[in-house]
Amino acid sequence: MQQKELIEWIQLINTDGVGPVGFYRLLDKFGSAHGALQNLKAKQNIFSYQDAEYELEKAHSQNVLILTRNDEKYPLNLAQLNDAPPILYVKGNADLLNYPAMISVVGSRSASLAGRKIASKLSFDLTENEVVIVSGMARGIDTAAHKGALYAKNQQGPTIAVLGTGVDVPYPLENKNLYEQIARQGVIVSEFALGTAAQPQNFPRRNRIISALSAGTLVVEASINSGSLITAKLALEQGKDIFAVPGSPLDGRALGTNKLIKEGAILTETADDVLEVLSFTQNQQIKDFISTDLFVNTLDKAPKNDNIPPQNKNQEHKDSDLLSLITPQGVELDELLRNSGMSFTETMLKITELELEGKIKRINGMIFMTRAK
Repeated sequence: MQQKELIEWIQLINTDGVGPVGFYRLLDKFGSAHGALQNLKAKQNIFSYQDAEYELEKAHSQNVLILTRNDEKYPLNLAQLNDAPPILYVKGNADLLNYPAMISVVGSRSASLAGRKIASKLSFDLTENEVVIVSGMARGIDTAAHKGALYAKNQQGPTIAVLGTGVDVPYPLENKNLYEQIARQGVIVSEFALGTAAQPQNFPRRNRIISALSAGTLVVEASINSGSLITAKLALEQGKDIFAVPGSPLDGRALGTNKLIKEGAILTETADDVLEVLSFTQNQQIKDFISTDLFVNTLDKAPKNDNIPPQNKNQEHKDSDLLSLITPQGVELDELLRNSGMSFTETMLKITELELEGKIKRINGMIFMTRAK
């Protein structure tokens, strides 16, 4: 995307009254952010071009990457939401955002010592087994999850923090050191403009990003009215697996997780409970169909895949070509895109056709597998 167009995207999404859904409607109606801004000028105050240009300059000076939904590095899982952030601010290793095995860990801010320990232990073990932990860097369970992940892999484990503030605003302030460590070893993301302070209405919004990035959401301690249950609900709506750690019925912080289990969430006591659902092998390695070459520098022991058919640049885009890449064990969308040579739109159209014909089925919202004959 050209710089002028990016500045206009920043203008449009930061204009009062324009949210993600409205942003895409305006793009569809007027063909571009420029066209939308021209139409809106007579109706409402527009975030100025100069302010948007300054926002871009600030991002460059702080080594913050700005991704639009059209960028290759924009997370594919997130891009499929109808209210996906048009702009994502990224500090750290942006490649992690498309890592093929991620689990979000959420829970109570006023977590018990036992809850923090189990969150940290589960996150450590999952990271050791090539699963990237996603959380919100809040007090309590979020903090414990990030710390467990960072301590894995000889204290070089990656993790992803999704903020409800600007990507340059550590929150809570007590987590400033944690913020800096995540930025070094993993990645920090936010949809909010640089400098955005903590505001209550922003945290429920960021929860959809936490759930969308991951294959599933693990809840450790949550009261009945906990915001963590909102994240679990969003994950369920997105077709993701829900995991929950059980607790004492006498502890109010366990009422939400116990309720989730009653409603069908996967009872989780160890990382193996998660790994089994994610279809990991007995050696706890990522399934053999997933290529992790892109992440070798980040996850030093990520297995290579010799079984994926090499990409053929002259490949004809037929149903049979795409179908040949889909195995009974399953394959994720980013893997199909890399190996089919097809565009995102073409791939999704073919997937829909194959689903309607009963040749494939979708699991976890994102993994496609051939139907048994």
